[in-house]
Amino acid sequence: MSELHHLTAQEQWDRLRRGDVTPRELAEHHLARIERLDPALGAFVTVTADRALERADALLAAGPTTAPLWGLPLADKDLWDRAGVPTHAGSRLSRGRVPEASGELVAALDEAGAVSLGKTATPEFGLTGYTESRVGPPTRTPWDTTRGAGGSSGGAAAAVAAGLVPVAPGSDGGGSIRIPASATGLVGLKPSRGRVPSASGLASLGGLAVGGALARTVADAAMLLDALVSPDGRPPRHHHALWAPPSPDGAYLGTAVRGEGRFQLAVATNTPWDRTYDVQVDPRVADVMQDALEALADLGHGIDETPVPIGDYGRLFRTIWQAGAAGIPAEGEEDLALLEPVTRWLVERGRGLGARELGEALAGLTAYERHVVEAFAPYDAVVTPTLAQLPPPVGWFDTEDAERSFEQQCLVSPFTSFVNVAGLPAISLPVGEVEGVPVGVQLIGRPGREDVLLALGAQLERRLRWQRRHPPGW
Repeated sequence: MSELHHLTAQEQWDRLRRGDVTPRELAEHHLARIERLDPALGAFVTVTADRALERADALLAAGPTTAPLWGLPLADKDLWDRAGVPTHAGSRLSRGRVPEASGELVAALDEAGAVSLGKTATPEFGLTGYTESRVGPPTRTPWDTTRGAGGSSGGAAAAVAAGLVPVAPGSDGGGSIRIPASATGLVGLKPSRGRVPSASGLASLGGLAVGGALARTVADAAMLLDALVSPDGRPPRHHHALWAPPSPDGAYLGTAVRGEGRFQLAVATNTPWDRTYDVQVDPRVADVMQDALEALADLGHGIDETPVPIGDYGRLFRTIWQAGAAGIPAEGEEDLALLEPVTRWLVERGRGLGARELGEALAGLTAYERHVVEAFAPYDAVVTPTLAQLPPPVGWFDTEDAERSFEQQCLVSPFTSFVNVAGLPAISLPVGEVEGVPVGVQLIGRPGREDVLLALGAQLERRLRWQRRHPPGW
């Protein structure tokens, strides 16, 4: 069954439903790949092979159901609790805490019928856009293992790109799905705030972090989004959650498969960080985006231009990012000493904020959100590069000088975090390569319009045919 990992998640699921392969056989196939290949990638921090096979056998014994991910292998990001499995959160401070209960998103994946193979790597508490922590090896992109896989869902992205799992959930508070998607040549879908009930963003400071999907194809990303939105096919129980009406083939999957529609698009080349840092877009990245825009124009879409609002975004976002880190459970010098320099800087700066400063930042970002939504309202989607640069080499980020590291992250991914602030959906699409390294473009949608992004993604995928691209040797 050496060809299984080259199939899309949809194709693997179809084989499960037909009985061509059992959940155990599919899990065993991917577990064997993890054992053999992951040492070169650093995608996994924990592999739960015995639990996975027990789960696969239990699913088969119960028989196929309408569960949207029945028997499909995936993995949990190591920020999420799974009962009985250590949660490291990329930090020495966690000391391999073993939770007694699973978190909401993990429970939703179980309800959808998935088989977890373990935990994927993340930077310390998911705070950076690169996955290089002190609790394990750095996570690398299989397209060029001298380069990092991005973060914070870097382990999930590397695992999907290398065929260790067919699809994976991730979380995104400032680009943490889209950054690694671009670095590893994947589709990375960040839903609207409130779309995914178990990871809506509504409980996080500033409403930034939401759950989403990393996949090789647009349809696979839509399949996982359907499962996250409605694991059992019924409306979400969370009273704040947005929800698309069901359809026989899944609300989002049907849209992604059909890929219909002509839309009015706009391109944005400036960033909200332009007044804070000297942001430069690599000309090779700009060329890839131009090729994607030409493909979209050839498909019949209108293309205009629009600027990204700037205002005082850099200062406001930095304040909220620091404030969000303040709640990390590090008490006393002994705990703080276990944190990495970047994390400790964020924690200490966050705890030093006054109520007035935090209140002003929250109010300022709320106003910024409104400005972005209003500026983008005339367009069905706004197109930007996903990253301003190619994925940097492992070790490129300054892990000792915290302020320099924060600046470096903003220079690499200046187009992502403002989308979280605005609560908008966005998708990174692997439209090109530069010297064998993937380059993505980002499409930003109107509130709640993941369907438009999936339709546009499907059209580009049919034209550019990335669904059958695999890293050489993987």
